[in-house]
Amino acid sequence: MRIREWKDIVEDVVERDTDPDDWRAVGGTRSGGVGEDLYLGHPSAGVYLLKTYAKNPYEVKGVGARVARSLDDEIGSFLPEKDSGGRFAVQNPPEDEGDAEQKAKHLEEVVKAHADAPTTPNDFFDDVMDALDSPAFGPIDYDQYGRPAPADELSEQFEEAEDLLNSELDDLIDEDSVGRGFQ
Repeated sequence: MRIREWKDIVEDVVERDTDPDDWRAVGGTRSGGVGEDLYLGHPSAGVYLLKTYAKNPYEVKGVGARVARSLDDEIGSFLPEKDSGGRFAVQNPPEDEGDAEQKAKHLEEVVKAHADAPTTPNDFFDDVMDALDSPAFGPIDYDQYGRPAPADELSEQFEEAEDLLNSELDDLIDEDSVGRGFQ
């Protein structure tokens, strides 16, 4: 396991050659400290763990690692199913003005198609993410005020990684003199 800056982990997710709509995530308040935990999983890309905190309203810092090379049935059982309530997406900015115009036109067509036909929120979300060429999106179980039970279960599955990443994140928090964090 290689510990890296959280943005590098997100970049790995973006660059993976996987079905973008097969990603699933679970996260919430960090257990025993300032910040948040986020597990991202994909059947062929594995499982990633990110630990972040807000240094201030404009700057997020953190660490992460790939904690499993594949997503087996046991680990996958802790991640939300496709039809769960919350959704997340990782986005790439348009490459240039032409790309932005093309994506905007495609997005407009998708919105019009959904406005004229019966649709579900999940289908609409999936189609919008496809139109924007999102590299990763899917269901998420996230609690911004607490910690969902599946996050605790995953913490137990990856206890060694949790300990190492918590130590690294605590060092960052101490260096920044954040203390209780930005609230």
